[in-house]
Amino acid sequence: MAAAGKEPSAQEMRQVIGASSLGTIFEWYDFFIWGTLTTTGILGRTFFPADNPVLGDLLAWATFAVGFGFRPLGAILFGFLGDRLGRKYTFLVTITLMGLATAGIGLVPSYAAIGVAAPVLILLLRIAQGLALGGEYGGAAIYVAEHSPGGRAGFHTSFIQASVVGGFILSLMVVLLFKLALADVWDAWGWRAPFVFSVVLLAISLWMRLRLSESPVFKQMKEAGETARNPFVESFTYPGNWKRLLVALFGIAAGLTVIWYTAMFSVLSFLQQQMHVDSTAAQLICGGSALGGLVFFIFFGSLSDRIGRKKPIVWGYALTLVLLFPVFWVIGSQANPALAAASARAPVVVSGPECAYDPFASKQRDECGSVLEFFAKKGVAYTKAEASAIDVTVGGTTVRDTSPEGLGAALAAAGYDLKPVIPPARSIAIMVGAILVLMALSGATYGPVAALLSEMFPPRIRYSSMSIPYHIGTGYFGGFLPFISQSIVVKTGDPYSGLWYTMAVVALALVVTAWGLKETVAPPRAAG
Repeated sequence: MAAAGKEPSAQEMRQVIGASSLGTIFEWYDFFIWGTLTTTGILGRTFFPADNPVLGDLLAWATFAVGFGFRPLGAILFGFLGDRLGRKYTFLVTITLMGLATAGIGLVPSYAAIGVAAPVLILLLRIAQGLALGGEYGGAAIYVAEHSPGGRAGFHTSFIQASVVGGFILSLMVVLLFKLALADVWDAWGWRAPFVFSVVLLAISLWMRLRLSESPVFKQMKEAGETARNPFVESFTYPGNWKRLLVALFGIAAGLTVIWYTAMFSVLSFLQQQMHVDSTAAQLICGGSALGGLVFFIFFGSLSDRIGRKKPIVWGYALTLVLLFPVFWVIGSQANPALAAASARAPVVVSGPECAYDPFASKQRDECGSVLEFFAKKGVAYTKAEASAIDVTVGGTTVRDTSPEGLGAALAAAGYDLKPVIPPARSIAIMVGAILVLMALSGATYGPVAALLSEMFPPRIRYSSMSIPYHIGTGYFGGFLPFISQSIVVKTGDPYSGLWYTMAVVALALVVTAWGLKETVAPPRAAG
């Protein structure tokens, strides 16, 4: 995709890919560190009222989603600047904004110290992060794609895709290292260190990116006077672009992002909250699996240079619909075998008239809701049944005392051990294999995408046209996934029920992609 003229050397491409990818890793680290720590419950306890831990965690996930919600606005703002002023300087601004906002989160006092001002400040900083991320991804992906020699864009841009996973891995590594170094003060203030550490990453990113030159495609357009006057408006008026925008939004961004967030954040949350796996063990399992899964992003990006971008994405969507539930069942059976056995041997059934649990209520409206709240807070799976009177059974035995103490005693008598566990080595190996299946599905759908989106849109409006649908899709369909799926789980009592959200979005994406996506890579010519 490089502009006509001298193609960059291998050394220059390594510098372009290295600086762009490392900056993207750092930027996603900044964004993901909130999600990584939310799975531990510490952010919900710190920045939100602490009398309802389930509500605190849901509010923390909602705050995580807010950052995603503002990514489209960042895409509009920085997409405009990227198409008007250049790729390089735009993503220098985005990474600076992200680094400062992340460090700021680590300095906000707790809810206990300053009251409602704490979540308000956190919300504003998450908005700043969302704006920054809305401009970062498109800039880095396009910058690499526009430097890439012909026929190699999928391979070269796959490193940007893998960098998103790298940001998640780095967030886990930094959390674990600081947790080890600051074990005695971790709950008090040590957890703030990973946020403040962002200042160091920001300095490294700026040093590397300031050494880069502008994209050759943009320089050629600027010299020819062909840059867009208003790239935002042109994105919606350029002939044929409406269909491309819709396919990019509903067929590409929405589908790939829910698979990726399910593979990482849903698994991490599932292990710690529903399966009661020790938080450090869960982070190591997910981080190690993500590290091993990086190869799939590079492989499918490179494969797309040979067979086209569309095929791996369609294959990944179709296989996700087939494999998602079985993979999670395998993870659930191995994460905490004793708990899984107790749940199968002694299922919890709650019966009552219009029995419902409202996770956002400070107090449940009736006894049945309070019973469901107890099980939801404990992360215990349950099923509901209609009945004229409240009845709770554990393994078929009626629980007479429905107070928290009585319910806890009934669970203990039935063999439920809710203390955090570290799975045996064999179970960990099986779980890693299952998570790698999810990573392969994510790699198939995510690896080719930076090249695909760069090729879908004309250079003069590429930054805006690529960034807007991408960040609406990833911001709303993906960013709200942890909050929506966790809300479904706590309301239904089924630890696997949140996966139906992923299934619905992927099914939509498969239909849209199969119907509307036109291949952007010409098939290779036959020999002879």
